[in-house]
Amino acid sequence: MRTSLAELLQTRRVLLADGATGTNYFERGLGPGEPPEFWNVDHPDRVKALHHGFVDAGADIILTNTFGCNAHRLKLHKAEAQAFDLAKRASELAREVADACDRPVVVAGSVGPTGELFEPLGALTEDTAMASFRTEIEGLKAGGADVVWIETMSSIEEVRAAAKAAIEVGMPYTATLSFDTAGRTMMGIMPDAIAGVFEGLDVPPVAMGANCGVGASDILVTLQSMSDGCGSDNVYISKGNCGVPQFHGTEIVYSGTTEVMAAYASMAAASGARIVGGCCGTTPQHIAAMRASLDSLGSDDFTVATRPTIDQIIAETGPLTNAQPNAGVGRERTRARRSAE
Repeated sequence: MRTSLAELLQTRRVLLADGATGTNYFERGLGPGEPPEFWNVDHPDRVKALHHGFVDAGADIILTNTFGCNAHRLKLHKAEAQAFDLAKRASELAREVADACDRPVVVAGSVGPTGELFEPLGALTEDTAMASFRTEIEGLKAGGADVVWIETMSSIEEVRAAAKAAIEVGMPYTATLSFDTAGRTMMGIMPDAIAGVFEGLDVPPVAMGANCGVGASDILVTLQSMSDGCGSDNVYISKGNCGVPQFHGTEIVYSGTTEVMAAYASMAAASGARIVGGCCGTTPQHIAAMRASLDSLGSDDFTVATRPTIDQIIAETGPLTNAQPNAGVGRERTRARRSAE
C-alpha cells in the first residue's frame, strides 16, 4: 500500500514519524564509534526490527538508517565508496517493512550533514557537497525511498546543497534544522527564517521544520516561532528529542517519559505541526504513547485546538534550556545572507 508523503498528508491532519535510530541501536549492541550504516549489511535483522517496532507503535513515517551515509562521514571508516550501496540497502530494508503493512507507511530517506564546514570557514564547496549528497540520494531512490528526509542541518549552504541534490535526482524532499544553540542553529539560523532558506529553489520542500535540539519543550517554542514568522500555510515538522540528555555515570539517559512525549505530541499538533515524531532517545514505547495522544484528540481536524502557552509547555514537558527567540530577527538575517549569496 505504497503512497507518497504528499498524498498521505491529504488523508489526515497530523502524521506520526518514528523515533531515534542511533540511541536505539546502542541498546541493541551498536558499539562506540561503530557507524550505524554498516548494520544495513552486517545486521539487517536488527535494522528491520527497529522499523517494525516503530510501525507497530503507530508510526506513519519511518526513516532509513542512513543519517551518516555520505562520503564525507563514511571516509572516516574508509567506506566512502560504499555510500550508494549502503543507502540502497537501507532503503530496501525499510521498504520491505513498509510494504508488509496493511496501511500506508512512508519510507523517508534520512540525509544528515557531512560534518564539514563550507567555505570560507572550511574547505567544503557546494559542488562537492552536492556530489556527496547526490550519490546517497541516488542510492535511497534505487532502494525504494518515497521522500528524501534532510535532517539535523545547521547551515543555509548545506540545506540548499542537499535540497538541490534531491531535486536533481528527481526526489521530493523535506528538511529539518537543529536549533540547539541559544535558540538558533549552530550556524546562526533562527526558526522564523526557515522558509527563506528555500527561496529560489526549483522545487520547494514538501515540509520543513525542526528536529533534535535540546528537548521537547524547546522544540515546541521553536515550532511556534516558525509558524508565527513563516505563516501557517507551510507544512511543519517537529521531531524532538526525548527530553534532555543527562549523564548517569558513563551512560547518557534522556529525561523524557512516555507521559512527557505524549504531552509533547498533542501540543506540537496544537502548535501547528503536521508531522510529529521523536529524535534522540525516543523508543517505540514513546512513539506508541504519542500515537495514543494524537488519536485521543478525537478528530483529524486539529485547527480548533488551543495553542499551548509557554507556561503550559513548561508545565507539561519541562523547563526551557534556551530563551524564547525574538520574533522577526531570523527573517532579517536570512534575507541579508541570501542577498549576499
